Parts: sequence; structure tokens; C-alpha cells
Amino acid sequence: MSGHSKWHNIRLRKARVDAQRGKIFTKLAREIIMAARQGGGDPGANTRLRDTVQRAREASMPQDNITRAIQRGTGELPGVQYDEVVYEGYGPGGVAIIMQALTDNRNRTVSELRSLLSRHGGNLGEAGCVAWMFNPRGVIIVPRDQIGEDALLEIVLDAGGQDLKADQASYEITTRPEDFENVKSALGANDLAPESAELTLVPQSTITVTGKEGEQTLRLMDALEDHDDIQHVYANFDIPESVMEEAAA
Repeated sequence: MSGHSKWHNIRLRKARVDAQRGKIFTKLAREIIMAARQGGGDPGANTRLRDTVQRAREASMPQDNITRAIQRGTGELPGVQYDEVVYEGYGPGGVAIIMQALTDNRNRTVSELRSLLSRHGGNLGEAGCVAWMFNPRGVIIVPRDQIGEDALLEIVLDAGGQDLKADQASYEITTRPEDFENVKSALGANDLAPESAELTLVPQSTITVTGKEGEQTLRLMDALEDHDDIQHVYANFDIPESVMEEAAA
């Protein structure tokens, strides 16, 4: 699987058991608010809201927090007005980066991101400078101990999945956005519990970064994902899994 996809899931596992949980709840609440504002407060009729609520539950976010976030999005409760903004830029070694933000102050956010990228060997780019390098896809991670590769491949292909890759610990399933829910349902029907499942941006190709540039890249990814306004980060770096596991530890 791509370097950033693997790093994201390493961080996800770690975040579930460490002190960052409060920050994760804040980011999820913002996304729930925006999803409810745009598509209504019924998860059954709002796919974006349903997927975000599911991620919130997987992160053990209390139901009361989820309910309040939905009510702020629908206007039943007062709340801050957030804007969705996409920023693009480059990291060490020319790594392409897309940053999706929810912010109540665009000037503050762009200034902080420009400074953050500069400190970590990157720079903020113009709109469209790297977006063409990524395709929208569904990505589902399934632990290897749940099923054999051949059996999983049959389920995935029958449900419309696009690709299946494996590493030592898990399988990475890639789908077209329109087939994402079908594949998730097929996995559930076969008693499989994904480690994560989300609509994301997948790079068309990757850039291998090693040594100092690799270390800088991982520090930059951490700093971006820890930023209060950043909801999602996508990048096309490739770093050996052993290096990422060591860095996460």
C-alpha cells in the first residue's frame, strides 16, 4: 500500500489509545457539523454524515457528542461557522500534498500552514498544483488474520472492488467511490470487520524519500495531521514500512 496510506493507519491505531483522542473528537465533531449542514441530520439519507458518524463511533466518541454535533450542523444548537478549504503544496523531496481543512478563519489557517510547511522542508503551492496527481477512491483496510487473500479477493471483486494489496499485517482494498458502500456491505455480510474504511484520495504514483528527507516527511505529516483545522492529509510519499513503524514507536 502507498506510504501515506500506511502511515495514516499506523497513526490511527496509535491515536485510539493515546492522549490525542480529545483532538480526534474535535476534528470529527467539525466534520459531522459540516456533513449535517450540507446534507441534513439523518445519517440514513446523508452518506457523508453516515460515514463520519461511523468513524466517530469507531474512535469511541461519546454518542452525546455526536448528537450535539449533528444538532449544531442542522441549526438546532448554536455553533461556529466553518468553511471547507483545500490547500496544496510540496514536502521534502518534492512530495505532493493535499490538505483538506475546516476553518473559521481562512487567513489564520493559510498563514499557519505556510509556516508549518516551510519549517519542515516544504512549501505551500497554488490551487491545482498537485490535485491532478490524485484520484478519488474508497480505501478499506482489513486485518490479515480475518481471512485468506484468495477468499477476500473473490468477495471484493464480486462486490465491484478495484484492487487488493497485502502487507504483513493487513489487506488494502481500493474501490471506485461509487462501489465503496457495496464493498463495505459485502465485507460485513461475510463477518469481516475492517480496521478502517474511508473515501480518500489515492496518488497515481509515489515518490520514494529516504534518510533525512524521509524523517522530515514523517514529521511534516504528523504536524499537519495534528493541526486543529486540518481534517485530512493526502500525500504521495513512499517510505519503508519498518521505518514508519519505528518512527511511530
